[in-house]
Order: sequence, then structure tokens, then C-alpha cells
Amino acid sequence: MKRLLRKLFLLGLLAAGAVVAYGASGFLAARSEALALRDRADALIAAEQGGAALGPGRQAQLLEVQDPGFLRHGGVDLISPGAGATTITQALAQRLDAGPLPPEIDRIRQIGFAFGLETRLEKAQILALWLDEAEMGRGPEGMMTGFFDTARTVYGKPPQELTQEEYLSLVAVLIAPGRYSLQAPGPALEERRDRIALLVSGKCRPAGHDDVWLEGCDQS
Repeated sequence: MKRLLRKLFLLGLLAAGAVVAYGASGFLAARSEALALRDRADALIAAEQGGAALGPGRQAQLLEVQDPGFLRHGGVDLISPGAGATTITQALAQRLDAGPLPPEIDRIRQIGFAFGLETRLEKAQILALWLDEAEMGRGPEGMMTGFFDTARTVYGKPPQELTQEEYLSLVAVLIAPGRYSLQAPGPALEERRDRIALLVSGKCRPAGHDDVWLEGCDQS
């Protein structure tokens, strides 16, 4: 029995070590790619495709929905109401460092990658990259990518020129881009947009950390 327990203990140590090593590999990969990512982000910001170019108050609205603790956390948020399991930095890590292993395993490396991004890039740079990488639902030629590009494809104008309803529709698809179509919005997308409108107007709050679907804003 003692021998079995010792083997289990050693196996546990090996597994923990493998997890740490895999996460560390993501951290180091992000730091090694940081210079190129910083240059790309700065180019996007210079081209007015960063968070500040979304329009007055609209970066704050986006963050309140997508990652309410973005400006405070270091890559992972286990506290903020409505944050859910994936921050903007983690979502960017998933786009930049998608691996061949099952998602639940690759997530370990991606968390490390997110921490690495946070140590090398400014928040404005991370946000600009994520906006450029974000999946935005079905378009005329398949799945669309990029918040600014999608605004022009669907509405023919940049985000800062959109109506509030148009802008919140863009924000609404981010949670499930495979489910929604901005070109043919249906009741589900409209309901999501309406909940977001209540949230950003201060009329409701998420029910808890995992309330990414804004059940706390259900007015039905």
C-alpha cells in the first residue's frame, strides 16, 4: 500500500511538473514574440484600429461586456462579475498560439502565453491585437475576422460612425461568433444586444463571475 501511494505521489509530481512546464513554454513564447507583436499593435493603433478609435465611451462599453477587469488584471481574471473563464488577453493568446493538443490541455500553454503578453505589451497594444484577431460571425464570404473590418463589411463604416444599436450588435456576436450572423440578425442576437444595452446603461449587473450571458440583465 505504501509503495502504491508513493507511486501515485510521484506520478502527481510529474503531472504537476508537466503542467508548469507547458504553461512556462507559452510564457516564454509570448515574450519571444513580443517585439513583433508590439510593432503590429502600434501599426494598428496608428491606423486608428485600436480601442481609442472605437468612439467616445465605446471602449469602456466593450470592456464592460467582454472583460470587465481588463485594465486591472494580469492576464487572468477570477474575480470580476461577468468575466467568465476567458479574458481578452487569453482570447488573444488562443488566436496567436493555437496548438495541436486538445483545447483543455492547450489552455494551459495559452494561460502562460497570456501572462507573457501582459509582461511585454501595454494594455492598449493587447486590445488592438485582439480587436484585429476577433472572430465576428458569418459574413458574405464566410467567417469574418477583425472588429474594424467587420464594421466596414457589414455597415460600410468604421465603429466610431455606427449607431449605438449597430455597435452593440458587433459586441454581441463576440461571445458566440459561430452562432450569430450580423447580416441576418435574429431574435437571439437581438436579445443578446438588448441585455448588453441594459448593462452598459447601468440598469443591470452580471449575476456573478461566470455570468457571461448576462442572465442578471434578463428583463423578460
